[in-house]
Amino acid sequence: MSIPILKYSLSTQNQRVDGFEYLPGEEQPKIYTTDDLPTAIEMDEIIWAAYKQIFSEHQILTSTRETFLESQLRFNQITVKNFIKGLLLSEGFYNLNYKVNNNYRFVEMCVQRVLGRDTYNQREKLAFSVVIGSRGLEAFIDLLINSDEYIENFGDNTVPYQRRRIIAQRSKGEIPFNLKTPRMGQEFLIKQNMPQLLWAGPVRQFRPQEQKPKAGDPALFLNMVADVSVIAIN
Repeated sequence: MSIPILKYSLSTQNQRVDGFEYLPGEEQPKIYTTDDLPTAIEMDEIIWAAYKQIFSEHQILTSTRETFLESQLRFNQITVKNFIKGLLLSEGFYNLNYKVNNNYRFVEMCVQRVLGRDTYNQREKLAFSVVIGSRGLEAFIDLLINSDEYIENFGDNTVPYQRRRIIAQRSKGEIPFNLKTPRMGQEFLIKQNMPQLLWAGPVRQFRPQEQKPKAGDPALFLNMVADVSVIAIN
């Protein structure tokens, strides 16, 4: 018997921030869809947009291309939604994103790229992580792309995009979800014996220049040794 998905509050610090489409003067996201019978060039753009949204530009490699899925989409054998699902379940996405992160980080990435928003709270991350642990990766992906939220915003024929602005982005100029460089978790760097930036030098005691060492302070002895060394060299 599978564990039911945990309940969590659909609230976030950004809940009162209007989406792109509601604020005049804001840069509008470009919508890539097959609703209007795209030309061959437009289909290339749709496929590229799907890769960039799911993989980000940093992971679009020859090894991550799914040419069979691309062919099916071009000949209208599958929908954009099916194409997105195929990319999420591909070996390339699995190796570059799932294997190098824990479930919480993986859930965050998938919600951002598939639903076009940030996770509401830690409870949502936990709820989806339980789904991955109890039902498996494909069940989690199905839960996202078959959700009412996905269907209402993207349907069968539209490539997901970042739907809502983030408060931090307005003040700090952060980049959209799909352009962030995927990072390997610290625990995986240690596990794979990756180099760690650790300072192994001597621990030095720093003091303000105006503060003079008191009697018995080791600094007096060190200074004396340094003076003797200078005299010996001269």
